[in-house]
Amino acid sequence: MCFKLVSGPSPNLWLGQFDIFPKEIFVHGISTRHGGVSGQPWSSLNLGLHVGDKAEDVIENRQLFCSSLGINGEKAVTCQQVHGEQIARVTAEKRGAGFRDIADAVPETDALITNEPDVPLMLFFADCTPILLADPVRRAVGLAHGGWKGTLRSIAAKTVAAMQREFGCRPENMLAAIGPSIGSCCYQVGSEVAAQFEAAFPGFASQILLKEADNIRLDLQRANTLQLQEAGLRASNIAASHVCTACNNSQFFSYRADKGKTGRIAAIIGVK
Repeated sequence: MCFKLVSGPSPNLWLGQFDIFPKEIFVHGISTRHGGVSGQPWSSLNLGLHVGDKAEDVIENRQLFCSSLGINGEKAVTCQQVHGEQIARVTAEKRGAGFRDIADAVPETDALITNEPDVPLMLFFADCTPILLADPVRRAVGLAHGGWKGTLRSIAAKTVAAMQREFGCRPENMLAAIGPSIGSCCYQVGSEVAAQFEAAFPGFASQILLKEADNIRLDLQRANTLQLQEAGLRASNIAASHVCTACNNSQFFSYRADKGKTGRIAAIIGVK
């Protein structure tokens, strides 16, 4: 299982994909910062409508990215991410929510799930962790936004539970991918944040908090991987990108490396 960048049909447009999801059932991808039309400092494939970029440029970028995957972007469903734990089930009636206007997005939500075909789910990131879920038996998908607050609140495990409840998914049949995010190499946290993770995850806190003298670093990708395993997913069914957005901010947007003034990559997944 691996994560790799592939070239899209447009010049300089690259996107990331995992080989864990069966292509005959699911469509998915993670954007890079290249191949779009946005000017500085969002150059060039900024997909976030909330960062000060021109709305018309962002919409064109979204269309370029979706088209590169054979997706009609006007059907994509997005949400107003707030670093929480709210999960929304979306249906065909919500197609297009938030694609052109953030005001129309699913409100105050950080994970989306669906079992309906041709309802692609799309979330946005700049160091937080994209968590993609798929069940090839029930033909259902989920997409979660795992920043440190969402990870602390077990957004990944709660999205698995929501898919069990809504679609009858069984964790042992589910597939997951952990997209590029800030890595433990670059993500230093304070003692208060570390203490919250130690309290929330006593079983694996030592595996996700790396302590060296006064320096504490948090491994979000590992935290979400272990969370999914505790939720019942097989370790062999979880693929992690092992890509740090801060180390690789020439390829991906990074809020920390770009000092706040930056765009957003997107993760998208849907049932064909």
